[in-house]
Amino acid sequence: MSDALKHECGIAQIRLLKPLEFYKEKYGSAFYGVNKMYLMMEKQHNRGQDGAGFASIKLDTQPGERYISRVRSIAQQPIQDIFGQINQRINKELTEHPEYANDVALQKRHIPYIGEVLLGHVRYGTFGKNSVESVHPFLRQNNWMHRNLIVAGNFNMTNVNQLFDRLVELGQHPKEKADTVTIMEKIGHFLDDAVSKIYKKLKKEGYSKHECSPLIADRLNVAKILKKASKDWDGGYAMAGLLGHGDAFVLRDPAGIRPAYYYKDDEVVVVASERPVIQTVFNVAFEDVKELDPGHAIITKKSGEVAIKKIIEPLERKACSFERIYFSRGSDAEIYQERKQLGKLLMPKVLQAINKDTQNTVFSYIPNTAETSFFGMIETVEEHLNQKKTQAILDGNGQLSAEKVKEILSERPRIEKIAIKDVKLRTFITEDSSRDDLVAHVYDVTYGVIKPTDNLVIIDDSIVRGTTLKKSIIKMMDRLSPKKIIVVSSAPQIRYPDCYGIDMARLEDLIAFRAMLELLEENNKYHMVEEVYQKCKAQVTLEDKDVRNFVKELYAQFTDEEISDKIAQLIADETVNAKVETIFQPVENLHKACPKNLGDWYFTGNYPTAGGNRVVNRAFINFFEGNKERAY
Repeated sequence: MSDALKHECGIAQIRLLKPLEFYKEKYGSAFYGVNKMYLMMEKQHNRGQDGAGFASIKLDTQPGERYISRVRSIAQQPIQDIFGQINQRINKELTEHPEYANDVALQKRHIPYIGEVLLGHVRYGTFGKNSVESVHPFLRQNNWMHRNLIVAGNFNMTNVNQLFDRLVELGQHPKEKADTVTIMEKIGHFLDDAVSKIYKKLKKEGYSKHECSPLIADRLNVAKILKKASKDWDGGYAMAGLLGHGDAFVLRDPAGIRPAYYYKDDEVVVVASERPVIQTVFNVAFEDVKELDPGHAIITKKSGEVAIKKIIEPLERKACSFERIYFSRGSDAEIYQERKQLGKLLMPKVLQAINKDTQNTVFSYIPNTAETSFFGMIETVEEHLNQKKTQAILDGNGQLSAEKVKEILSERPRIEKIAIKDVKLRTFITEDSSRDDLVAHVYDVTYGVIKPTDNLVIIDDSIVRGTTLKKSIIKMMDRLSPKKIIVVSSAPQIRYPDCYGIDMARLEDLIAFRAMLELLEENNKYHMVEEVYQKCKAQVTLEDKDVRNFVKELYAQFTDEEISDKIAQLIADETVNAKVETIFQPVENLHKACPKNLGDWYFTGNYPTAGGNRVVNRAFINFFEGNKERAY
């Protein structure tokens, strides 16, 4: 992808269902869970490289023994850093105490991080502080084992302020207004409440304080706690948590915006943000890994009993389509085919743009995520050429020489690796002119394969801000002197902010929004901007469910093609000699290619939760008032 786009996070949860001795005997190590967690986090590093965290819980420890371990890092390579720390500590204990080597009970008692319940998290800081305190998992500590809560999630809430205010109304004093802390305190409040109610009941039944502890673990209804805690949440989330005594859960939002997959056998229960991670790490088949339904939670009790429970009434399914276009690993069987399909569906428009002149067209892609849709595009070019060749041979009525047939059959799509992504170039110089020159060299190009009579078709998975295209890619491509540069986006035009975990919060950053404003100006319709601003201001005090997205009215003034043409003008400045054109995926084709992930609010403005319209409303007000704050 040419624009760097940050995305919320990835989660991994493992519950070992057998005693640790079983894994030592079968797999040669009682650290089986830790090793698998390392692999699961490493295989999801595409979801977050700003920080990583790991937490584990030991079951059935004695009073006085530590049962929760946690390590977090914001080092340059955070996953390596945390597992480096874990390995160092484990090796230190084993070196100092050789008697632990073959005694799993001693290992469990004395070595941290070894445990039966494990939670991992990789983080992209979409905004806010990137300090180690902002790295998941978060821990809410308590001397009562059952009241300890560990939370990590891939989520973004649109209504943090309201949730925070409700906690204050309950008499709490949260330490900060971050959505993770707010969510954790919300779950924690109802967890405390449930534990104290069960404790009072058990006392009435005549149990001693000491006898109550294991019974509380049995009777604690995690689903009920989650129902109460999540009642007012508005956002996209896959929320993972562990309770101190060993219960574990993952809850998915009711619109299914953020992804969650699970696998269970008689040895493990595993949950992750992506399916191929589980397939690879546990060597299981595609059909054995299940998707967690929207509004449902997978709950694993300390006893090992696993249940899928409906927590929130599901909304219309609007799973994030950006997961399929860009964020998730392309190794998922479905995602791989969907990305190819996105490339195939663009081809009719591309053939039209080059006037079907494949002989004088070079096809290429922007590394790395656009590669799969590029394959789909090329398959369609090959199909087009096969039809053309067949027709040419049929038209020859059997009169063609072998040489002529060979010539007809020899035409193939011209595929070249044109754009090369260089290592990150550090911009040390503060002068804008010098910095732009450095940015221009983020990509390099392959020389000697483009002729001045050639069209150059280059596919990217999406165009968000257009900055890298304008400052680097188009200029570098233009050095090759093609007749025409056609930039193809496998995603539709990104017109609206995201508020569920993708770092697209400001309207004025989006090139489609800037193109639309220029068109309003050119067509003497710019007065509409203030009219929409007044409508947005009038909605500020309304409840979320009553807020409408008036920004749509501005886009409705123009066709998709008009906006695409204006984007092409914006990404090519006056120094570019080639004619530049942009082609975007139509929204209906996106839905054809990715039928399970119909969440398209950043393209259409149709938000799946009530809070979404409030966010776009706030984003437009911020834009109009020149306020650089985020809309959520």
